[in-house]
Amino acid sequence: MTATRTPGVPAVDEGSLISTNPAGGEEVGRFPVASPDHLTAAVARARDAAAWWAGLEFAGRRRRLLAYRSLLVNRIDELTELMRREGGKPTADALVEAVAAVDHIAWAAQHARKVLGRRRVSSSLLLKEHTSYLEYLPLGVVGVIGPWNYPVLTPMGSIAYALAAGNAVVFKPSEYTPAVGQWLADRFAEVVPESPVLQVVHGMGDVGATLCRSGVDKIAFTGSTATGKKVMAAAAESLTPVLLECGGKDSMIVAADADLDAAASACVWGGLTNAGQTCVGIERVYVADAVYDDFLGRVVSRAAKLQVGADATADIGPITMPSQIDVIRRHIEDALSRGGRAVLGGAEAVRPPFVSPTILVDVPEDAAAVQEETFGPTLTVTRVRDADEAVRLTNGTGYGLGGAVFAKSGGVDLARRIRSGMTSVNSALTFAGMPSLPFGGVGGSGFGRIHGEDGLREFTRPKAIVKRRGPTVLAAMTFNRTEKSMAQIVKVVRLVHGRSH
Repeated sequence: MTATRTPGVPAVDEGSLISTNPAGGEEVGRFPVASPDHLTAAVARARDAAAWWAGLEFAGRRRRLLAYRSLLVNRIDELTELMRREGGKPTADALVEAVAAVDHIAWAAQHARKVLGRRRVSSSLLLKEHTSYLEYLPLGVVGVIGPWNYPVLTPMGSIAYALAAGNAVVFKPSEYTPAVGQWLADRFAEVVPESPVLQVVHGMGDVGATLCRSGVDKIAFTGSTATGKKVMAAAAESLTPVLLECGGKDSMIVAADADLDAAASACVWGGLTNAGQTCVGIERVYVADAVYDDFLGRVVSRAAKLQVGADATADIGPITMPSQIDVIRRHIEDALSRGGRAVLGGAEAVRPPFVSPTILVDVPEDAAAVQEETFGPTLTVTRVRDADEAVRLTNGTGYGLGGAVFAKSGGVDLARRIRSGMTSVNSALTFAGMPSLPFGGVGGSGFGRIHGEDGLREFTRPKAIVKRRGPTVLAAMTFNRTEKSMAQIVKVVRLVHGRSH
């Protein structure tokens, strides 16, 4: 007889990781848990695969990655349905995520040569007889530890860029979404059957810890700040470099001249999409006093219309990780106990496995709902004197991932003052879908970048080459220097650098 399991909570049974739907508890799949020996063997296979993959050069990798892109598009209904079954994500949310991932795969494949290929760079005045070259070479094997909230887009932001750069990848998907991770790898194997360039290892947190110590050339991690610190500590034992995309507590600033209807629409979307389980989701809103009441009314009106449930067409699905419900409940109750008010939802909105939209006002800035990552469909909306106060409060947490600004004038200037890796002006979350822009945070939100040119370079090592092309002009780097040659050097340097301009 099969033991009763809590819906959505991963379990290991006789060496298999079992994935279930967080709402109904239906089993989605079983996957072998990787032992340390299995993981060691996977990295060894990846090492051989990396040499073959790098040998294809940019053109060969580009062709295969674009074929992978096309396969995903042609089977996107299958992928989105699996995302819905395993994580509870509404179909529309799953589709938006999958489409964005496809766009990133294409961008990485099409731009890798231009960004990473060998090119000439300028030479020094004292070494004009040499030609300088710069190129970016693959690291070898990259370990990717993915999250459950965006099980396609987020890990693919590392996987696609690492592959385009010439690396092999060993991917550990979240134990909450192993089926999606396995599906992605299986589809890649259909396009690239020759060598195990993309492998998947399954298991709980201990498998991720083993991956950090497995001898890979870099670890790309997405998850909580607390776990990110553990990943960094484990990788430090072997000086394995890490890329950490951790938690966030992003805010939206609404200036007095903002388009309030557009701001309210973006606020509800940015804060409540994917049931608020978004690392760059809007969790705090700071609104100029002059427009506060009008804006709040628009937000509450929009949020109240959202449908919550397990149905594929729902606006807000279940909380994927059941333990997160306790965090959401604690934040709401703490805010209310400290003088905050729920103008929508509240404590009664928490009905596991669902949480209905909750809008909190008058919440103190040192409350958990303001300072800690909630990761649920809640928003705190705070009245401020002006945009300057909003910026100060926005920068008042240890996080620094993304954010948004709504203003008809001065929006970009406000965005630049926010201590974060990314900010949208008059939109929300749009930077995540922009393949040409780097994605990542500062402070407690981590470091390193995926996406864009920086994302490609993140999975490479710069290689500098200097080649002599003629006789020495200014004999500086030699013991054959003479008094005359040194005088020439001083004369030239003074001529070029001695005057201020």
